[in-house]
Amino acid sequence: MAGGAAAADPGGAPVRAGAADRSTQALRAFRLPVRVYYQDTDAGGVVFHGAYLHFLERARTEFLRSLGFDIGRLAADGVLFVLHRVEMEFLKPALLDEALTATAAVAHLGRSSAQFAQTVERADGTVAMRAALALVCVSAQKFKPVSIPERLRTALQPWVAAPDVTVAVAPLPVQPDAVSASGVPASR
Repeated sequence: MAGGAAAADPGGAPVRAGAADRSTQALRAFRLPVRVYYQDTDAGGVVFHGAYLHFLERARTEFLRSLGFDIGRLAADGVLFVLHRVEMEFLKPALLDEALTATAAVAHLGRSSAQFAQTVERADGTVAMRAALALVCVSAQKFKPVSIPERLRTALQPWVAAPDVTVAVAPLPVQPDAVSASGVPASR
């Protein structure tokens, strides 16, 4: 896999939804090792909050790659995924040169949207940060919501959380019609 990422077993190791989630259920999650570089930190050597979005993006991208999908190829085929909403909760600091694991779990799959529950974990398994993200599948030409390609939907379906699984950060509602022509959520 590109970038030295460890290949995920198609069965995927379950990852607890988060320390605050007392559910005994687990989400099936893709796991990607990441290292904290100087560029990821603030002056104190602590991971800057915006850097976590990069870790999460890498995990989702490598997750799709592990399923046989290249986001560049999807874009060339006229399909993009735009971030509609994100909610992040910072629980423990991650530090310069620390080995972390970024996870990606599919919390919900809609017609044109996907909701992910993601974490960044420290080597000891402590959750440093968790997030809920809502992405919308849009046409690369018009930036209007379109159905998730059937082949991708079929590949993602086994990874979708069971309806009774509680996600650490509740899935965010997606309103695909609220996406503007630029792909950015419209003002309310």
